[in-house]
Amino acid sequence: MQIIPLLLKEMEQEAAITRKMLERVPDDKFDWKPHEKSMTLKQLTVHIAELPSWVKMALTTSELDFSKMDYTPTPVSNTEELISVFEKSLAEGKAALSEAKEEDLLPTWTLRNGEKVFSVMTKYEVIRHSFAQTTHHRAQLGVYLRLLNIPIPGSYGPSADEPNF
Repeated sequence: MQIIPLLLKEMEQEAAITRKMLERVPDDKFDWKPHEKSMTLKQLTVHIAELPSWVKMALTTSELDFSKMDYTPTPVSNTEELISVFEKSLAEGKAALSEAKEEDLLPTWTLRNGEKVFSVMTKYEVIRHSFAQTTHHRAQLGVYLRLLNIPIPGSYGPSADEPNF
């Protein structure tokens, strides 16, 4: 069985759902957050938009060491720019996966902060983890949208707002 075609199919299916969610984000609510400990809507959605690029990162690096990086979220000022970040990230992830060989999924990849190791996974597992992160944060986005009284699109079936999905 070839895993890469399955991952590409899943990536595209999840992207369609993610795109529908991100398109609903209102420009004038980017600084809103439901709780003081929560991310702002902008922080959450930029993270979601950047997640597909983790596929490329997993396939082209052996680790992510927070102590050696200076990460700055991609700046966006409106939903159109947010969608552009997502589409660029998706294209990069899909291209890297399309160019990969099955054996490229097997080496390990480490997430760390200096000497503190958070996880060691195969590159396949990192890719699946990025898909799971997308689903997780997309669910958070659904709560944000609901609290802002913005209709939630259907994802794996109908939603209360789109019952005829």
